[in-house]
Amino acid sequence: MNAPLPQARTATLPDRLGRPLRDLRISVTDRCNFRCVYCMPKETFGSDYRFLERSALLSFEEIARLARLFTALGIGKIRLTGGEPLVRRGVERLIAMLSAIPGLDLTLTTNGSLLTKKAEALHAAGLQRVTVSLDSLDDAVFRAMNDVDFPVARVLEGIDAAAAAGLTPLKVNMVVKRGVNEHSILPMARFFRERGHILRFIEYMDVGHTNGWRMDDVVSAREIVDTISREMPLEPADPNYGGEVAERWRYRDGGGEIGVIASVTQAFCRDCTRARISTEGQLYTCLFATRGHDLRSLIRGGTGDDEILDRLRSVWSARADRYSEIRSEKTVPLKKIEMSYIGG
Repeated sequence: MNAPLPQARTATLPDRLGRPLRDLRISVTDRCNFRCVYCMPKETFGSDYRFLERSALLSFEEIARLARLFTALGIGKIRLTGGEPLVRRGVERLIAMLSAIPGLDLTLTTNGSLLTKKAEALHAAGLQRVTVSLDSLDDAVFRAMNDVDFPVARVLEGIDAAAAAGLTPLKVNMVVKRGVNEHSILPMARFFRERGHILRFIEYMDVGHTNGWRMDDVVSAREIVDTISREMPLEPADPNYGGEVAERWRYRDGGGEIGVIASVTQAFCRDCTRARISTEGQLYTCLFATRGHDLRSLIRGGTGDDEILDRLRSVWSARADRYSEIRSEKTVPLKKIEMSYIGG
């Protein structure tokens, strides 16, 4: 019989570089209704692409069990990702299960396409906040980037629905790719500043090996900040907490803030406190990982909580990942895990 898990957070569990385990991202599906060119390009994820069978996915009960085990090791925040997490049938039930864990900060990242009809149910189930991915307000650019001809207006409707439902503070993530949507930086900044939502710009990253990443396509965080600051002056702001991935900048006139996630030009590996669980139960200790650790077989094989906890401690204690700090032209071609499989 499994021993009861502690309700309070335990002492931090450091990896080999002294980084504590604090945040967990759980991918609930490898499917998505978009085919964004930097994430799930149609050339790879076409109509004949074989996604995981339902039996291969972690069940909601299995996810909830792992979440409770991770909280016993110090995890205080869980973010649900995908693919697109809202295409997983009945995801509200999972959210209700996770929201019952005492003291847990529970959030979700979505492309916003299903938020209009799901926002109220998500909040009622216990979801606290959402982050919406949106790469341009220019409808033609956005349709080209999601590559399924989905209109930007429907994502904006979803954002409004999420805010009205209380899923706040709401954040919007924009991946910036040179030659594709860098001209959307200022319109996006103006729009979300006016509405009081936090906009975060993400450097185009070499996650996986199907998006054709090149350093020449990266618009640096410095360029992004300078572009905005010329019109709406910015100044640095202190991080909200240790290990925060976004560098915060606030408008000097007090009109809100933006964030920039600069994992290419300003690596933040030294502060990374995140672990990730893929859709079928592989534990990854880095967004750029090349291999995972099988947790599903432990759960389905009847392994007890104490043994699984020992395994989690062992994996994290041995962690020495710092891909972004050692990135080079030689490391780029490695067969890294796809973002659509592990979440962002």
